[in-house]
Amino acid sequence: MTSAALPAPPAARVRLPAGILVMLAALGASVIAYSLHLWPEWSRNPDLSHGFFAPLIFLLLLWESRKQGPWRWLPARPWALGLLTLTVTAGLALVGLAGLFAATLAWNHAVVLFLLAAALSALLGAGLLVLADERVRLLPLNWISVTALLLWPMVAPIPDGTYARLTFSLQSWVTGAVMDALQILGIPARQHGNIIELARTTVGVEEACSGVRSLISCIYAGFFFAAWQVRRPARRLLLIIAAPALALGMNLLRSLTLTLLANHGTDISGTWHDATGFAILGVTAAILAGLAVLLESRDPPETPPADRPITLPLGALRVFWTGAALVLGLGGFFYLNSRSITTIQVPESVPFARLLPAEAAGWQVVTPDDLYRFSDILRTDYLSERTYLRTTESGGNTQLTVYVAYWPAGQTSVSQVASHTPDACWPGAGWSSITAGSDRRQVITQPGMQLSPAEYRLFKTDRGSTQHVWFWHLFDGRVIDYRDPYSLSALLQIALKYGFSRQGSQYFVRISSNRPWSELADEPLLREILTNLDQVGL
Repeated sequence: MTSAALPAPPAARVRLPAGILVMLAALGASVIAYSLHLWPEWSRNPDLSHGFFAPLIFLLLLWESRKQGPWRWLPARPWALGLLTLTVTAGLALVGLAGLFAATLAWNHAVVLFLLAAALSALLGAGLLVLADERVRLLPLNWISVTALLLWPMVAPIPDGTYARLTFSLQSWVTGAVMDALQILGIPARQHGNIIELARTTVGVEEACSGVRSLISCIYAGFFFAAWQVRRPARRLLLIIAAPALALGMNLLRSLTLTLLANHGTDISGTWHDATGFAILGVTAAILAGLAVLLESRDPPETPPADRPITLPLGALRVFWTGAALVLGLGGFFYLNSRSITTIQVPESVPFARLLPAEAAGWQVVTPDDLYRFSDILRTDYLSERTYLRTTESGGNTQLTVYVAYWPAGQTSVSQVASHTPDACWPGAGWSSITAGSDRRQVITQPGMQLSPAEYRLFKTDRGSTQHVWFWHLFDGRVIDYRDPYSLSALLQIALKYGFSRQGSQYFVRISSNRPWSELADEPLLREILTNLDQVGL
């Protein structure tokens, strides 16, 4: 008599200790909080539209890490505890630095959001080191799990300085490449900065056409596909390198297509511009996904290790929770001390509408009617600009342009205002600065008046036109020292000097002319303007 073999009982599911569950809940709450904080940026910034998928991709990669392996665990050694301590310390330092910048730049500034993303990656990395402990064995320390953590900074805005330099470089490269293609095709065209002058029209390579959007999205997708689909290191590296090259090539194709359409008389604004942009993004993503499938490894997956009881790594948990408590306390301190006032009021005494004369004897006065298209970028509706023109007896022309912008107390940060100087904005329109370093600050004179020293730049175009430019940045009624808004060290100086006192009103004043100051100083018009500006602290 024989008996049938009974099936083996299922393995008991490993129960997670309360200490691990609480840590997972804290890390999950951090991811949710940061995603909600970044959601408005994802909504308004087309460069970061891929961020909406970031939480889902994060969870997908963690799942794949547990499912696919390789299963690498950290031994319970002193060096592993030291690595955890270093990771937690890095997260704490990044949160502190983000809070310090937020005191001046605001919590939604690109630098702050990027630092918070880096801090989140560091804290998640600390959690990974605990979960990959050989006594826990809950999440392996492999390429997939590390990629899941490092993708967070790629859904945060790039700091303004890096973004501006990258965008300007890409604009110049795209413009030059399109010009080379037009010459090969025999189409006459001239280049002025990032502007291409065709026979029938003019095409400008703006920031949106620089390729930054597709470059960021493709790099993000390249790392994601390399972790999700590809297993061999060499193939992963190939896919990651191919992603930015593909993005740049496809954007160049789009820019050339739009330029050719414009040359044939097609209106490329609106539908054509947006449709080609979305089409290029879709095609690029499809090509990248197809390449990932071709590079996908066919090796059979490794056998996952059997579940075993979890032993709490008490030393590692103490380090993690100590760091988490310090991060929470430091972040709360900076948040409570760096919030803007909730109600913005404009003092009635501000003579903004009367700063620039609407009429001047002997001068033709030109007031632009499209100045307020920059309101969203500058974050203010208080903008004024007038150009005064006059023909001299010798037949020459004198041009004087004065621009003033005003921000009520608490409306924006010092760095935000400082990021829109001629140094940052004029090169994109074809102007290049030829000012020597020793001449970048100039003491200007006006009889009977004591004016604060001005930042001075001399710009020229490839057509030979020149502009002398003087500008001042005023905070709380006084001129402040100029700092390069694209330098992190300069931003740190701004934060240390103006942090926790963001309630002062701000003015930005720019005077530009085709004549040097020595030929303008005695003009009654200029004296009237400077007398008016003296009321706001100039």
